[in-house]
Parts: sequence; C-alpha cells; structure tokens
Amino acid sequence: MPEPTTTRPAGVLLDMDGTLIDSEKVWEVALNDLMKHLGAPELSLEARLESVGGSLDSSLRICFREAGRDPDTIPADEYRETGEWLYDRAGELFSHGVPWRPGARELLGALREAGIPTVLVTNTIRVLVERALETLGREHFAAVVPGDEVREPKPQPEPYRRGAELLGVEPRDCVAVEDSPTGALSAERAGCAVLVVPCELEVPAGPRRVLRETLAGIGPAELGAVLAEVRAR
Repeated sequence: MPEPTTTRPAGVLLDMDGTLIDSEKVWEVALNDLMKHLGAPELSLEARLESVGGSLDSSLRICFREAGRDPDTIPADEYRETGEWLYDRAGELFSHGVPWRPGARELLGALREAGIPTVLVTNTIRVLVERALETLGREHFAAVVPGDEVREPKPQPEPYRRGAELLGVEPRDCVAVEDSPTGALSAERAGCAVLVVPCELEVPAGPRRVLRETLAGIGPAELGAVLAEVRAR
C-alpha cells in the first residue's frame, strides 16, 4: 500500500485532562480527599485507573463503591452534595495551575497559526474547564464541549459529534487527540480519526487510532498524516 499523503483536517478536537494538561494527578488528589471525606481509605490503584477519563457520575460511583456503599441506594441530595464537594476540592487544586503535557502548548500555537479550528472536548464540567482555560488560553479554541453540557459523556460519541457540529464540519474530517481508552472510544465511535498519546493508561490499537508516545513534534502536518492514514486503511 502506498504511503498515505497529508490531508488538512477540517478541525481538531482535543481532550483536556491527560492530553493537554497533566491534570490526572490533580484528580487523583481530589478523589482520595473525597474518600477521606467519606470516611474510607484511599482508592486502590485499580479503582483509580478505572476512573481515568471518566465522567463525574462514573467517578462518584467508583468512590461510593470503594467506600462500601451501593451507589444506586445513595439519596439524591447526598449524591448531588458529594459531587459538589468533589468539584469544589478539584477547583481549589486547579486554581494553583496545572502543568502542560509535553508538546501540547506548541501544538495549540501551531494549529492557531495554521488557521485550523480547534474544540476542547472534555468530561470535566464547565466551571472547572473555565479555570483550566486560564492555563490553556481561551484564544486557542473556537468552542468548548464540557461534560455537563452533553446528555451522554465519553465513552459515548456525543461529545465529539457535538464538537464537530459546532465547527460545522463532519467528524470523519476531524482529528481527535486523546490519552485514555474512554476518550479514544468516544472519538472513534463519533467517526473521527484519533491520535492517541497515552498518559496514565495503555490504550489498545483500533481501526481509527494512530498511537504516538508524545505530542512533542506534532503539528498540523502530522495531524493531517494521521487523518490520511486512517482514511487509507
């Protein structure tokens, strides 16, 4: 098969936690603080890894389960208040600033210079995304799709379909950039080509996935090559 040529993406849809910023460690602190709040030991490594890339609901269910409580029996008021506690704590941690992932800052700058529109697509809720944008730079994004503004968050395809819709383009003409199995599955289900740069977890190969070790050295041409490679398969 001939080498795929470079194709310009109609848009680039970027995950946030673990992809652009190293915020998974912030979530690890926040979740373990929540476990203390619930009167339980810290999360096991297995449970912590299970939460990576997940939504607020999935993280809360994991914490209640690990604290020895059935998530389905938690009163609605307690469930909501516990979620608010978690996001208040995470907000405190985000306010101290979150370090960039290697190559992420440079990629955003290169996409903006090339005039390729980008959307931030994350399971994190709007109020925390707004804090993270102080690090990321609002000027880099044409739109934001937070986890609390979709009916079904990742791993369902709605967030990435919504991101493409906000740009007025088709998901198949976009490249999504992800770090987790949950996010990669969401983008793949939406029909995007997916550049996967793992952070906390190994991500299996897939028909619409191209795996790389780092975003360092990745720019518009490399993302175009990802799109071309997926189309050529």
